[in-house]
Amino acid sequence: MIFNRHFNLEGRHAFLGASKYHWINYDDEKLISAFQNFRAAQKGTELHDFAKRCIELGIKLPKSKKTLNMYVNDAIGFKMTPEVTLYYSDNCFGTTDAIAFKNGVLRIHDYKSGVTPSDMKQLLIYNALFCLEYHIKPTEIEHTELRIYQMDEIISEEPDSDKIFSIMDKIVRFDELIDRYGEER
Repeated sequence: MIFNRHFNLEGRHAFLGASKYHWINYDDEKLISAFQNFRAAQKGTELHDFAKRCIELGIKLPKSKKTLNMYVNDAIGFKMTPEVTLYYSDNCFGTTDAIAFKNGVLRIHDYKSGVTPSDMKQLLIYNALFCLEYHIKPTEIEHTELRIYQMDEIISEEPDSDKIFSIMDKIVRFDELIDRYGEER
């Protein structure tokens, strides 16, 4: 048999796809809720792409208390670089929404388009990954500011260097455990 080719679908996944089979057990209400979350995630991806382009091009948005506008304008104002991947190993890496390290000051900003409450732990991990990748001790950084932009608010933290050292240690230890476990199998 010669099977139909769907070149336009290669690399894509359907909402009601076989690999995400849990929907088969949903009732109508659960399906609509899951689909709304799916659409919100798609919109979030598009908004992140839009923000990245604005930052790269230096195009500020109208000044307002809207999350996207504050995020983009602050990233441009602080001369941050969008979408930077921080790498420790194949087991541990992540992509920041915006980052800058200038004159001893580290800034990491995260844009959240959803309504699920965010957690600063993600940015603390980025901070640790930055230190590990660039071989900079947290105590060598004069000032660190981590910001989450969500629901028209800015949540900010200036992390203690001990907290970052602790996360760095955990990354290194867990990475070694994963590597050892992989070799044993």
